[in-house]
Amino acid sequence: MKKIGITTTVPSEVLIAAGYKVVDLNNIFITSEKYNKYIEIAERDGFPKSLCAWIKGIYGVCIEENINEIVGVMEGDCSNTKALIEVLELRGIKIYPFSYPNTHKYEDVKKETIKFMNMFNVSLSEVENIREKANKVRKLARKIDELTFIDEKATGFENHLYQISLSDFEGDMKSYESNLARVIGEIENRNENKKKLRLGYIGVPPMTGDIYEFVENLDAKIVYNEVQREFAFPRIEEAKDIYYQYFDYTYPYDINVRISEIKKQLELRQLDGIIHYTQSFCYRAVQDIVIKDKLNIPILNIEGDKLNRLDARTKLRLEAFIDMLHDRKEGIL
Repeated sequence: MKKIGITTTVPSEVLIAAGYKVVDLNNIFITSEKYNKYIEIAERDGFPKSLCAWIKGIYGVCIEENINEIVGVMEGDCSNTKALIEVLELRGIKIYPFSYPNTHKYEDVKKETIKFMNMFNVSLSEVENIREKANKVRKLARKIDELTFIDEKATGFENHLYQISLSDFEGDMKSYESNLARVIGEIENRNENKKKLRLGYIGVPPMTGDIYEFVENLDAKIVYNEVQREFAFPRIEEAKDIYYQYFDYTYPYDINVRISEIKKQLELRQLDGIIHYTQSFCYRAVQDIVIKDKLNIPILNIEGDKLNRLDARTKLRLEAFIDMLHDRKEGIL
């Protein structure tokens, strides 16, 4: 089966209908033992040190793992992707562009998606057939989300992992569906593991996956992963077609689109505080100003760079923030 890399969530239904095995380059990068090597490859080839580690990692994955075809999101994701794509084209990699229109109008999203379908010569009926199967798997991920914030049996990391993997279904939708069903059965048989504080995590998925365990050791739990949840398309029942599904996907659009959904989840999940993760050298860090102004809840902004583990300074800041939330909940503050 042909393999195609993606730089972020795209209409994978189109790619699967075209006979591709989809691989999310971010997931390969962050979970690999060659994590540092991927970054070194990019810096060796001229990528500056003052550039987001995700971009360098994606580049390194493409070169090291011989990814020959890529879908690059040119609008609605990382502002550095265009430059990355130019370098990858220079290396002989075939690029298929896709954009989330900043107008955020249904007709514009439909136009871009049809253009994407035409690139791969697939029909709407073929894509909708795959979407129906994919949404069955996404509904299983929703069950894991519920096991996190309602039943309090799944961990914050499991919530993160099994939703973020829906960007590419780990390359095999049927196998991933079976895996999810097995995991759900295991989690359902656990005892409740309730923590005193309920936290939200917003922003790009973390490079520092140990944040979930660290927080839980402080009698707190992340019960809402904003972007990861969007990867699972939690409102699929409202999506009449593939076009609306990607129109309703909040992450690529205006910050206020995201904030509207975050506010709903704050109330639904009864959150005590939010951790806002941003990546060094990323324009999204500036959005922290808007987020703190619009959301009436304590927010801690932490920033990641090259490390895939929490550093000592970030741990201290998390400890201080969570201590404050404990005091606030107990009425001390």
